[in-house]
Formats: sequence, structure tokens, C-alpha cells
Amino acid sequence: MTTDHPHEHDHAAPTPGPLADAAVRTGRPSDAPAVGLVQAFVWQDAYADLLAREVLDQLTGPAFGRAWRRSLESPPTPRHRLLVATAGPQVVGYVSVGPAEEEPGLEEGVTGMIYDGGVHPQGRRGGHGSRLLNAAIDTLRAGTRGGVELANVVTWVLADAEGTRAFLQSAGFEPDGAWRDRVVDQDGRTAREVRLVAGL
Repeated sequence: MTTDHPHEHDHAAPTPGPLADAAVRTGRPSDAPAVGLVQAFVWQDAYADLLAREVLDQLTGPAFGRAWRRSLESPPTPRHRLLVATAGPQVVGYVSVGPAEEEPGLEEGVTGMIYDGGVHPQGRRGGHGSRLLNAAIDTLRAGTRGGVELANVVTWVLADAEGTRAFLQSAGFEPDGAWRDRVVDQDGRTAREVRLVAGL
């Protein structure tokens, strides 16, 4: 990764990766700035070929961090969880999970969802993604919805994100045929997403 880019972060910060002790834990409000920073890198990387430069420049760590702090301090439900991957004291990845939204084709009341997640580009291939996914599945398995155990988990991914799709499919996720075109900027540009599902 080059250093001549406009995102807001400290270039003197240690490089995230597998060298330090790696773990996954529940996110805290104090993690919000670090999670926001990771999300900014993840989204700028994922949407680099879809969004204009001026739109990408608005995907900043501080903006995402403020949103995460609000969500962590007042989660929508007790079942909404944020998990973070760490390398030593540093947050290098995140995943958010909870009950699935009402969508066509989903089994009502027994489906969990992975809303969003990612690993800092410099921390990839260090096992953080696998640890986050395993922790997300364990968290959903341990949760209940109205006293009923969740049976399935779904997530949406960019249709052309071949690496992400391959990673999830290697973990047991499969496309269920659902897709959507999500508006990603104020000019109405859309990104095609497909839904993947796995049993719990």
C-alpha cells in the first residue's frame, strides 16, 4: 500500500497483521475510531472501481467511527453485535451480526445476518477473516430470537467480489438466487449484490 493517499490515518501506526497475538472479541464503544478506520480502508478498496474519487474521499475513518460509537452505545437490539479482530492491541478487522431484516425468501424468525465486515488490507491472509467469520457464526448460534434458535445466516456481497465470495463459499455459504442493485452514491449509481446463505 502506498502512502500518497488522502485517507485520514497515522502512517506511523504499526502495520496490522498476524505477527502480534491475534484474537477476536466483542467490540466496545472505545473501539469505534479504530473500527471506523478499518471500515474506511475496506470500503475504499471494495468500491474503488465503482465510485468516483470525490465519493471515495468521503468514506473516512472519523465518519464511520462516529456511526459505530452511536450504534455501540445504543444498539438496535440486544442481538446486534460487533466483533473485532485484533493483532496485539490493534484492531485489524470487524464484523457486525444480528437478526436478519425482513426480506423475500428468508425464513422468518430463524435467520441471522452478517451485516458488514472486513479486514484491513495490510492484515489480510493472516487468518483474521476466518477467525471473525467463525466468531460471527458462534455468536449467532448462541443467540435466540423470540426464544427460537436461529437456523440460517445470510449476507450480501458485491457480485463481482470474487475473492470474498470464494472465501464465504469455502466456509459453507451458497448463493440463494437473490440479488439487488444498491444505490451507492448521490448520482444514483448502483452496485449489484448477491445474497449468500448458510445453515447454522
